[in-house]
Amino acid sequence: MCWAWPAWRASWATKRTSELIPLCHPLPLTKVQIEFDLLPERRAVEARCTVKTSGVTGVEMEALTGVSTALLTIYDMCKAVDKGMELGEIHLVEKTGGKSGHYIRAEGGYV
Repeated sequence: MCWAWPAWRASWATKRTSELIPLCHPLPLTKVQIEFDLLPERRAVEARCTVKTSGVTGVEMEALTGVSTALLTIYDMCKAVDKGMELGEIHLVEKTGGKSGHYIRAEGGYV
């Protein structure tokens, strides 16, 4: 599978988060990185989106939008083979900046 298309769409989506999510505002993003891991034993793909900004606010909504868009793009590309695919376990792993400060998700925790 070509990962360039889902990664490009995810990067695009992070920059459009303020147009998609109420109460989000445009941010000057300085880094958007999308990574994929194939998990053949689970017949799954793991996607991670890292986003940074020069501002003092957090960019968790941009990262969550990016990873969701990457996974939706993969679904769109593969639906002819398996319409029963599931998207799940989308969560924030770590966040710094913003009013709430530093956050690290507890192992196995739920959001």
